[in-house]
Amino acid sequence: MVVWCVACGLLGGFVQSVVAAAAVPVRQTADGLQTVLGDFRTAADEVAGVPVIGLQLRRPFDGAVHRLDAVIVSAHNQVDTIERVALLLGWLTFVIPVAVVLLAWVPRRVRFAREARIAQRLVDLGSEPDLFALRALATQPLRRLAVLSDDPASAWRSGDRAVIHALAELELRGCGARRSPPAKGLLSVRP
Repeated sequence: MVVWCVACGLLGGFVQSVVAAAAVPVRQTADGLQTVLGDFRTAADEVAGVPVIGLQLRRPFDGAVHRLDAVIVSAHNQVDTIERVALLLGWLTFVIPVAVVLLAWVPRRVRFAREARIAQRLVDLGSEPDLFALRALATQPLRRLAVLSDDPASAWRSGDRAVIHALAELELRGCGARRSPPAKGLLSVRP
């Protein structure tokens, strides 16, 4: 789970950087226009110094300065929007897969821990292995049961203690609980 979260975090960072890279040309354009804007302001100031018609000559330059300023503001707004979208997409790339896995994994993990605690409590209270053997017959894959006996259900019904203990150990291992080692001569479970 930790590896999954780290991988999603790295992927989210990558997505954010890729989308944010789209803001670079817009930012460079805004910086270039800022230089042009400064040149137009300087030209407007110099033209304004011409006697008699200086103020009339300055008007087109002032209009260009105003329009360039609007374009620069728009470019900065686009950069901000792109960076916000990049951040949002980066977080969504991280949060959605992690949330989906957590929503699927955490309840199972909690259920397993609860079952393990209850099973261990039953073992600690000295519960007979028959309960766990019966549960193993009902829940364990047939290939695991076949390793213990040719007919584990008949062995359980007939009270074969070796098979019962082996079935119980198999189920306890699956539940995450432990019983004290079985007595000598009992059938052991192969891993």
